[in-house]
Amino acid sequence: MGGNNPLPLKVLIAEDSEDDALLLVRELQRGGYQVQMQRVDSSEKMKAALRGQKWDLIITDHNMPNFDSGDALALAKEYDANVPFIVVSGSIGEEVAVDAMKSGAHDYVMKNNLTRLLPAIERELRESENRRAHQAAEARIRHMAFHDSLTGLINRTEFERHLNANKENAQNNSETHALLYIDLDQFKLVNDSCGHLAGDELLRKLTRHLQHDIRSSDILARLGGDEFGVLLKHCRPECAIKIANGLLNSIRNYRFVWNDRSFRVGASIGLVMVTGSESTDALLSMADMACYAAKDSGRNRVHTYTEEDAQLTQRRGEMQWIHALQDALTDNGLLLYRQRILGLQGETSHYELLLRMRGKDNEIITPDKFIPAAERYNLMPEVDQWVIGHALEKLEKLHAEKSLSAAQDTVFINLSGNSLSDGSLASYIHGQLQKHSIPPGRVGFEITETAAIADIGCATALIRNLRKFGCKVALDDFGTGMSSFSYLKYLEVDYIKIDGSFVRPMLEEPMDSAIVEAINTIGHVAGIQTIAEFVENEAILQRLSGIGVDFAQGWAIEHPQPFLDLQ
Repeated sequence: MGGNNPLPLKVLIAEDSEDDALLLVRELQRGGYQVQMQRVDSSEKMKAALRGQKWDLIITDHNMPNFDSGDALALAKEYDANVPFIVVSGSIGEEVAVDAMKSGAHDYVMKNNLTRLLPAIERELRESENRRAHQAAEARIRHMAFHDSLTGLINRTEFERHLNANKENAQNNSETHALLYIDLDQFKLVNDSCGHLAGDELLRKLTRHLQHDIRSSDILARLGGDEFGVLLKHCRPECAIKIANGLLNSIRNYRFVWNDRSFRVGASIGLVMVTGSESTDALLSMADMACYAAKDSGRNRVHTYTEEDAQLTQRRGEMQWIHALQDALTDNGLLLYRQRILGLQGETSHYELLLRMRGKDNEIITPDKFIPAAERYNLMPEVDQWVIGHALEKLEKLHAEKSLSAAQDTVFINLSGNSLSDGSLASYIHGQLQKHSIPPGRVGFEITETAAIADIGCATALIRNLRKFGCKVALDDFGTGMSSFSYLKYLEVDYIKIDGSFVRPMLEEPMDSAIVEAINTIGHVAGIQTIAEFVENEAILQRLSGIGVDFAQGWAIEHPQPFLDLQ
């Protein structure tokens, strides 16, 4: 080992015999190490040495005056339990050695058999490196669960936790905090004119800009898209308004430059005081309403929430979509689109059905605009039944025309979380399958992981019934929950769809790639086929195929198309 380039090794030796310590150093030098050694023989000296610098290896004798290997081990574990700790003694008995190993020592070597020393050290140095790498990976996974990967800010989940804690603090201690909801006004212009790379860079730079403009005690989060949240701790209304206007001016004066093009970015800010009387969800909803009111009033301004804002927002926002959706349900204003799910391992391809709505000017409206209102006002069970009935009716037509795709592929239909508790849904599906004479194996249903976990009892019962009919079931957006894998024991599905937030960046982010591989492996162990979502380019497609993912779906394969264009 080492050759002409000895490997540096910092060794702390707890030993009362200087000769024995030098003997150990010579053994290490013969093994190819360039040794930097410090010898200690008491608890006080060892504490000082551990505080003084970082050590690669700790070796201790067992018996020293008023100091033994157990004392040294306790100090070493306080310092860093990952540092290899080896007992080298001439008097240690087997029982004592075993106790030392149980307490955390990594190995023991007898002084009359130092031939075991180098192999033991080499092994433990490797194991130490592996432990550190594993802990770093775990720390990164924990960080990813609560932070936004693009900006490094905490994400919505972690922000809600902070908001809830401070809400309770305000309630118990009569403290006053403030919540700001920030929505950028010109972000879409940058995205549309310069592309997503420019948009991502804008968000990163603006994040750093905003961090300089808030107090050290305040909490900044990315809530999603171009929306940010700020929790102003211990902040009275007049102070909150001053800080919010300062942020607004800072954003307004910011210039973003991309490929010699300069952009001004504005923002609308909603402000609500946190007094402890409202739930966390209600606070975020009120702040969002205030932000909406700021936009409605001309943008680039701060609006403080009032009760009138809630009525205004409900009237102008959600109720408009509810009326439009109700009209669409009765006037054939809803449309079915489809997107291909490509088989990567020789499997037959499938399709997912997607819902659209036709607007007043015949524009095609995507579901993210109207589904939130439908969920809030419990209209989704009716929407789901419309989709199921019309999808199976169209499938019957395609089968009658002997369409090759309709005869061979599975068509997946999304079920909302609101529908899981609908006790009549299973019988409705069964009746529609019989009415339209559709082979059940050609019909699949997708349920999001979040919805399934939120209502695990109803989800399990519905999945069991659907599979009993002969239909396929896919668990959508898999991997977003903190206990995703454990639920696979209870949710007997045919497919899991790997969430696109892991798939999209997997070529640039090794951790995302590892998560995709882990989900794919666990799925296959459970006898479940895997589908990767949001596959946006050929390189990702090839990578997924190489690691054995069964299916892929995304713009690299097909953009959504009208359902009857199925070929």
